[in-house]
Amino acid sequence: MTTPVCTHASDPLLYPSFSAYVRTRGTTLMRTARSLTANPCDAEDLLQTALAKTYVAWDRIQDQRALDGYVRRALVNTRTSQWRKRRVDEFTCGEMPEPEPLATSDAAEDQALRDAMWRAVTRLPERQRAMVVLRYYEDLTEAQTAELLGVSVGTVKSAVSRALGKLREDPELSLAS
Repeated sequence: MTTPVCTHASDPLLYPSFSAYVRTRGTTLMRTARSLTANPCDAEDLLQTALAKTYVAWDRIQDQRALDGYVRRALVNTRTSQWRKRRVDEFTCGEMPEPEPLATSDAAEDQALRDAMWRAVTRLPERQRAMVVLRYYEDLTEAQTAELLGVSVGTVKSAVSRALGKLREDPELSLAS
């Protein structure tokens, strides 16, 4: 008995451009997922779910230049759904999602500061963390952040302001400066 040839939309051979996209942008997308959740395993699951949603819609995405935005929205929407469904314990990770070092005077001090900053960000409440990550790690505008999270621009402004206040008061960052 021979195995039937699959011609369903989920057949990976139908979308070689999807595979090429994931190979090209996978590291950046994983960094975004890691920014939304401190647990590396949860980040992998989050990215896999977002990519599965993207794959299902691949033939309906008209503007291929908007793929990063589409996947980023899928990441944020999926993570927001997880927040609403259940409370997940998260643990801080020991490494920063930004692997490239800054060109400054002392690389060890710079890395220690980045590590301290990331630990402080992971201690923020989940929604504030998502807004800080989208605004400052992903360089989105307040309007783009609000649109992705489905909240008003005012909500983003006030939540980011509160989050930055918490970061300024974080004892670990006070010691680092």
